[in-house]
Amino acid sequence: MIDFSVDKYQGLSGRPVICTSMIRGLEMELVESQAEMRVVYVNGATGVLVSGLIWCLAGSVGIYSNAHSSMLALFLGGLFIFPLSVALAKLLGATGKHSAQNKLGTLAIESLGVLFGGLFVAFVAAQYNPDLFFPVMLVALGARYLMFQTLYGLTLYWLLGGLLMASGFLAAILQWPFFAAAFIGGGLEILFAVALYLRRPGL
Repeated sequence: MIDFSVDKYQGLSGRPVICTSMIRGLEMELVESQAEMRVVYVNGATGVLVSGLIWCLAGSVGIYSNAHSSMLALFLGGLFIFPLSVALAKLLGATGKHSAQNKLGTLAIESLGVLFGGLFVAFVAAQYNPDLFFPVMLVALGARYLMFQTLYGLTLYWLLGGLLMASGFLAAILQWPFFAAAFIGGGLEILFAVALYLRRPGL
């Protein structure tokens, strides 16, 4: 573990200084934490896949039922993304659980704030125009995936997040049909899940 005590990094003036060894230690700890996350969660591919399937399911509900049922399907389905992704990761031979010392685990939890904040905005916007629900959710989901680059150390997440956000903006501006944004978001996630799986550690 890295010693963060101030006394160890005191300069001649008595003020704390940033030590090169400390910076290198932090970089190494980040790299090692990212490597563990990639191994135990299969690059995050299982979570992206499950999420994509749930988005497509919500889009299907929007076609065969109504907008409110579709929104509810995405919300309820979203509650099962993590447990289902962990179960799938275990089926693929991964542990689906990071070590308690890995601080990146908290980042995954904190990033949920972006998603739940987006969900609130999406539900409010849908009261005025239901067609805005999925575009707003796409933007929120994309913003969360941008953080996954730090979580896993994979630039693919920057690309996925950017494409999802761009799709959300276009869907709102061009006024795509209600269910269209759901299928586009789900389709992108499924495609990237395959790409992430093919880049899994040990392949």
